[in-house]
Amino acid sequence: MEKKDFEAWLDNISITFLSLTDLQKNETLDHLISLSGAVQLRHLSNNLEILLKRDFLKLLPLELSFYLLKWLDPHTLLTCCLVSKQWNKVISACTEVWQTACKNLGWQIDDSVQDPLHWKKVYLKAILRMKQLKDHEAFETSSLIGHSARVYALYYKDGLLCTGSDDLSAKLWDVSTGQCIYGIQTHTCATVKFDEQKLVTGSFDNTVACWEWSSGAKTQHFRGHTGAVFSVDYNDELDVLVSGSADFTVKVWALSTGSCLNTLTGHTEWVTKVVLQKCKVKSLMHSPGDYILLSADKYEIKIWPIGREINCKCLKTLSVSEDRSISLQPRLHFDGKYIVCSSALGLYQWDFASYDIVRVIKTPDFSNVSLLGFGEIFALLFDNRYLYIIDLRTEELISRWPLPEYRKSKRGSSFLAGEMSWLNGLNGQNDTGLVFATSMPDHSIHLVLWKEHG
Repeated sequence: MEKKDFEAWLDNISITFLSLTDLQKNETLDHLISLSGAVQLRHLSNNLEILLKRDFLKLLPLELSFYLLKWLDPHTLLTCCLVSKQWNKVISACTEVWQTACKNLGWQIDDSVQDPLHWKKVYLKAILRMKQLKDHEAFETSSLIGHSARVYALYYKDGLLCTGSDDLSAKLWDVSTGQCIYGIQTHTCATVKFDEQKLVTGSFDNTVACWEWSSGAKTQHFRGHTGAVFSVDYNDELDVLVSGSADFTVKVWALSTGSCLNTLTGHTEWVTKVVLQKCKVKSLMHSPGDYILLSADKYEIKIWPIGREINCKCLKTLSVSEDRSISLQPRLHFDGKYIVCSSALGLYQWDFASYDIVRVIKTPDFSNVSLLGFGEIFALLFDNRYLYIIDLRTEELISRWPLPEYRKSKRGSSFLAGEMSWLNGLNGQNDTGLVFATSMPDHSIHLVLWKEHG
């Protein structure tokens, strides 16, 4: 058939074909296929591939593909990555999608990372760690053995754990190896705090002492309290040490000389916690950079200025209830912006600029929990049986870990949190090291540690 005649015939056939019903069109195509040979069938197959299997991710501009992908959940996206190498490449490079997914899991985001494929890898690592937390498989346990009497005082910093015992000694341990680095003779320790050179101890003998790690020598002795010293804090820059005691007072000392600079009164119960911290917010009473002292007893938290005047007066007293049957747990979190404390009514968070309560996190399922650590994303709590991790954005429990029977001491600190940076968001590097430590009836120290990533 000549080309001109063929084109005229094809036009007539096309007009007729378009006038048919769908069923008639299907029958017509079936008949034509039955009359076709191998060459025609191959041609039909190749063109159907193009017409019916359009790869929109390959055809669309990259920016438009990213916009569409944002509407899919991470699990679906991971399934889509299996479609083809091209899909995997495009989806893996969608930084915003994976960053958002990581944030939703409580992961920290470093915007300086330029690698477009980085955040999908981070998400895969994050989803594994969160599954381990949910399945109670994120932690492992260990023990430190070396004391011959009950351990009351614990303090952790940078991979090192200090323990103070009734055996009149203090030991410094490397948590990663379980090895004792230093062991020195002291008095009975109710509380301890240390740095690279020195150890400061508060004792049941009503005194505070400063010791040199390298020699074990007592370099300073702070006398003046008439009750056991339950908490100490110090700042080398200010040359100040503060102590809270069972005599209902807080004392401010010159760290270098041991002389008492001030005695702060007003508490009506044992002062179980003192915190010396730099303020990060401005208010009518303080400015960013001012050093602030917090002291807590069974019912109240008092806020004092430090470094402005010798005879400083209490700036504010905080409490959760006028009812004396509601007591505060002997744990206090202060980061310069917020104060957090736990009670039988829940976790209370105060804004330090206004002293207003900004939130109360109710914990009806475990009302007797104590606060260990509080961050921007997670909170770490515990009770007699479990260690709890709460997502502060939803106030939901995301993990718990069983604890052995431990000694709940009314004298001193027999449990503490380890690494705290992960409470502001995990990042794949900060979920290592110590999570929790507590002294045991057999004088050992029970450790809960992050398990390495699978």
